[in-house]
Amino acid sequence: MENNHNIQYIGHLIHADAHLAKPDSIIDNLVIDSRSVIDPECTLFFAIVAQRDGHEFIKDAYERGVRNFVISNITFLSPFDDANFLVVHNVLQALQQLARDNRQRYTLPVLAITGSNGKTIVKEWLYQLLAPDYNVVRSPRSFNSQIGVPLSVWQISEEHTLGIFEAGVSKNEEMQVLADIIQPTIGILTNIGEAHAEGFSSRKDKLLEKLKLFQQVETFIYNPEYTPELSEKELPGQIKFSWSMKQDADLKVLFVEPIDNRSYLRALYKGMEVQCLIPFSDKASVENGIICWATLLALGYTAEEADLRLEKLNRISMRLELKNGINNCSVIDDSYSADISSLAIALDFLNSQNQHARKTVILSDFYETGKNDLSLYEEIAFLLRQKQVNKLIGIGPHITEFTESFDMETDFYETTQAFIDDFPAQHFNNETILVKGARKFEFERISKLLTQKIHDTVMEINLNALLSNLRFYKSKLKPGVKVMAMVKAFSYGSGSFEIANVLQYHKVDYLTVAYADEGIALRKAGITLPIMVMSPEPYAFEAILKYKLEPELYNLDILKGFLNFLPDYEHTYPVHLKIDTGMHRLGFDETEVDELITYVTGDTKVKVMSVFSHLVASDDPEQDDYSQYQLSRFLVEDQSLAISMVISNPLTPLHKHMKLGSVRTNW
Repeated sequence: MENNHNIQYIGHLIHADAHLAKPDSIIDNLVIDSRSVIDPECTLFFAIVAQRDGHEFIKDAYERGVRNFVISNITFLSPFDDANFLVVHNVLQALQQLARDNRQRYTLPVLAITGSNGKTIVKEWLYQLLAPDYNVVRSPRSFNSQIGVPLSVWQISEEHTLGIFEAGVSKNEEMQVLADIIQPTIGILTNIGEAHAEGFSSRKDKLLEKLKLFQQVETFIYNPEYTPELSEKELPGQIKFSWSMKQDADLKVLFVEPIDNRSYLRALYKGMEVQCLIPFSDKASVENGIICWATLLALGYTAEEADLRLEKLNRISMRLELKNGINNCSVIDDSYSADISSLAIALDFLNSQNQHARKTVILSDFYETGKNDLSLYEEIAFLLRQKQVNKLIGIGPHITEFTESFDMETDFYETTQAFIDDFPAQHFNNETILVKGARKFEFERISKLLTQKIHDTVMEINLNALLSNLRFYKSKLKPGVKVMAMVKAFSYGSGSFEIANVLQYHKVDYLTVAYADEGIALRKAGITLPIMVMSPEPYAFEAILKYKLEPELYNLDILKGFLNFLPDYEHTYPVHLKIDTGMHRLGFDETEVDELITYVTGDTKVKVMSVFSHLVASDDPEQDDYSQYQLSRFLVEDQSLAISMVISNPLTPLHKHMKLGSVRTNW
């Protein structure tokens, strides 16, 4: 995201209290994520307080070379004496102001896109269609939020001749901010659905909020079926270009004919019949293609040129995918979102698949629709009947409450995990299965169960779910209690470097690997967190020291061996002690504790960072009594060990590093 601003000018622009060590610094890049720093010298880091407090990552950004920061908490000014700090009341508003200023510097035409569905696809397709004639700047991926839009608009520079940006809102009083930043000259309204409806008092309220984006546009491109609550005079735009498949419009689509997985369209335009071929056949793609067709015509392209370009569209990676399933089934994977409009489109796609007579839908609870549950699930039941679905598998506590609304073959489960546990009892065979669920239900897990296994295996890791688990565990801990994450065995098959980097970014305190070579690989990949090695073989001691890894010591032999290996000049090298409280795999047993205390308190070469045990069956409620037995043994042995070490060896302040009763579990 390149531009050119002096840090002093930026400070003046955003009305900041400037603390400048280098007032002549030039800013080209804006970041909110310390991991995305490319050119640190010319980067300005915005410490936005959102789900994460960006101030907590100032140190990370500084260590990556960033010396320019916008903050709202003055306690973070020190100890970075050689850095520039701009102190503002609201960091997000400062970012938005800077983007507004950048947009005002350029007079290029800008297309803005909003709606409930299809924004990103329409944006990417318009980029494909218009790139031959323009140097286009556009939103990266789905950057359409209060943060994403300013980061997108900051990209505009002298070389660009057209901008294409998408904007999304979930409640009132959000769109005006984005409109002021984007300042569009052309507006495109996509399908209006139920997503985030609960943030608005009515559908009209939601529509009016979205239309704020287009108050000043020269041309407004829309479907009147999306705006039934408003008259044409109430719509924005000096010029209005309409398209429709049902009523008179500037582009009146007469029919859509599927031909070999493509769609042939004929329409009336300026009193003449025109045609185009869209290389897709599903309803969502056809609708998005028509929006692009209307946009090309509204921009002055001839019908012939529009047809030539539309035929060459490339598919954007869609969330709705058709896959080969188990037992001769076909699986339609829409395990991303759940709202009425997208359900109707997905059901149309389901009905377009004629390879199987039987149709099954796996559906989760719907959220943020703005409707009460009774009306919502009765409407869903009507849709399923209308589309002649044979079987519904409902997952979630809300849909389960309305089993009687669905007069077809049904199964219901409270959770996704409950369905997965019961999966062997399900007999899917020779049918088309639509998998559609809200994000929180993680229906990708169901899709993987249903999808036919092939040799070229691809594993997808949901990092959002992993981080949600991390936040959940942290919420259960008292302040100051540290978290150690297990990333042994290639993060249990999920990717060591990727997982470790995410955990490091989100402030995990420790990582754990099984063997030294795993820790070495993480070090070479840039992981700087403390890393404990669970199986520190004697041949690996040298590498453990070289790469600053911390061994788990679990018996007297390995303890003595490591102490003997450490050079005389080494002091307080971090180690971890494992106590066997009943698992009987590894760990010092009760008879060895006295000798263990003698060694670790009599030698200043090591510093004990933690003492822990391993519960045999912590995940089995039926074994809770045994887990409590292990815990009680651990507390007794652990406390006596800690007291002896702290009293005997003041150089080993174990009380600062250990939480008595800490227990490690694999999560």
